Amino acid sequence: MVEHTTFTSKEIYQQPELWLEVFDLIDNQKESIIRFLSDLNIDSDVIFTGAGSSFFIGQMVAPFFQKDTNLSSRAIQTTEIVTHSEHYINKKRDTLLVSFARSGNSPESMAAVNLANQCSSKVRHLIITCNKDGALANISIPNCYVLVMPDKANDKSLAMTSSVTSMGLAALLIGRLKNLEPMKTEIQKAAELMIAFFSRYRKVLQEASTRSYQRVVCLGSGPMQGVAREAHLKMQEMTDGEIICKFDSFLGFRHGPKAVVNDQTMMVYFFSNDEYIRQYELDLVHSMKPTVLSIGVCNVPVTDTPLDICIDLSEKRVDDGLWTLMSLVPMQLLAYYKSIAMNYNPDSPSRSGAIHRVVQGVTIYSYQNNNKK
Repeated sequence: MVEHTTFTSKEIYQQPELWLEVFDLIDNQKESIIRFLSDLNIDSDVIFTGAGSSFFIGQMVAPFFQKDTNLSSRAIQTTEIVTHSEHYINKKRDTLLVSFARSGNSPESMAAVNLANQCSSKVRHLIITCNKDGALANISIPNCYVLVMPDKANDKSLAMTSSVTSMGLAALLIGRLKNLEPMKTEIQKAAELMIAFFSRYRKVLQEASTRSYQRVVCLGSGPMQGVAREAHLKMQEMTDGEIICKFDSFLGFRHGPKAVVNDQTMMVYFFSNDEYIRQYELDLVHSMKPTVLSIGVCNVPVTDTPLDICIDLSEKRVDDGLWTLMSLVPMQLLAYYKSIAMNYNPDSPSRSGAIHRVVQGVTIYSYQNNNKK
């Protein structure tokens, strides 16, 4: 049993239980969500949006949502919609804007919703948020469905952990509403696998956090690049930027970014379950020179690789979408331990005050669009 002395620790470890609660939430609202989405057709666009970690959720789930629904789906940052809304909102196409937000109070979250409506009269809004008291949760606009996560998903710490995986899971399940029941079994397997992970690898990652490295590079392919991006942010946030972190795809890393690797670098590899994709990933791993530490995270056995630590969770093969979300947890835990090892407070690691739980200091300017039809 782990004694939780911080919000961050509690929020990381609560995820298996929380995922089951998210399933029940979606299951209970299944029919009303289906009715809300019934106007979408094969020509509709789906845009997943958010800022920071909330945007990375979209990168993780959009490919699966498109595969499950046959609707064109992509992730675009709220920060881009705020400054370039007409570049992303097609006024001639029905659009579902899926907004992820932990607090629902960041200036860009509300602005993205309002600007989408200014750009087009064909936008519907699905808001997935963790704060029942936030501005997004209490928005009053037409063609809008608000889905509030269980209370415990509203992380109190600065770095988003359980809020990310719970909102991502909700979106994944919404893409599969017409075949929801099998997902309950998959989520139960995922929860059991994560509980086993905590027991088996907690001390391994705690020890890894004491190693000295100045840079961390996280790699993932396809939806897993969203995982790599979120993982790199967790380490960078929880060490207040003292450790410089990068992310990329396995193939993309060869095209210049590989230059960042030096003898003070830790490599983190998030492996795909797909055998075809994994060939490219393993080729990259074998091409790397030794670094301070190399960690692999896999749901399918990865053998004969020069990894210092392999977090092998292959005893239960889980749904690929679920694996994408749950593969985040090891890096959440490592970042937590690294924060403590470097004498930071994981709940509030920004000593300079440069970053906050809810973004501050953003002015939203008025926008005029005379081309709405």
